[in-house]
Order: sequence, then C-alpha cells, then structure tokens
Amino acid sequence: MELYTPVLALAAIAAAFAVGSVLMTAVVGPKRYNRVRLDSYECGIEPTPQPYGGGRFPVKYYTVAMTFIIFDVEIMFLVPWAVYFDELAWFGLIAVVLFLFNITAAYAYEWRRGGLDWD
Repeated sequence: MELYTPVLALAAIAAAFAVGSVLMTAVVGPKRYNRVRLDSYECGIEPTPQPYGGGRFPVKYYTVAMTFIIFDVEIMFLVPWAVYFDELAWFGLIAVVLFLFNITAAYAYEWRRGGLDWD
C-alpha cells in the first residue's frame, strides 16, 4: 500500500484543487448576468439560430471536432510505431498500411462531402 501513497496523495490534491476552483469561482466571480453574457458563443462568429419546434441544424462544428479526433488517434498510433519500427518488422508495417488505408478512405469521404471546406 505504501507504493500507492504518493499516487493517492496526488489524486487528493488534484481533486481538492478542482473542487476548490469551482467553489472559488462561485464565491468570487461576478454575479451580474446580461443578455450578451447568457448568449451562446461559437468561436467568434454569430451563433447559429435554432429553429423553433426542432428541425435541422448545421453540424459543421461536430465534423471539425471529429476530424481533430481522427488526426489525434492517427498520431497516437503512428508515433509508437515509429519508435518500435525495427522490433515490429512486417507485422507492424502491414498494420500501419491497413490503418493508413482506412484513414485515407475516411478523409477522402469527408473531402467529397465538403467537410474540409472552410467557408
């Protein structure tokens, strides 16, 4: 158990910091709300109006987020492969080629659908 004491202590400090930060913002932060402050904020552009009674709305922000996640997963797969390239031999090469084929197919699909067009 003594090996886990520093880990538990660090977890307790992190939890105390997180809870303390939330509590301090509630206590010290401003409490005057106006219409602009309560309005949604979408990366510096005008918020997309939501139709009354439901309906379709643009999902561009979600596709950008998913593209970022795909890039992130790709890098997290390729970096360890590059580090252990000699040890993985043919198995590693085949795995990376199949992975890159799948990623390329996904990028081509998104490109054809217009997901990479920045209006």
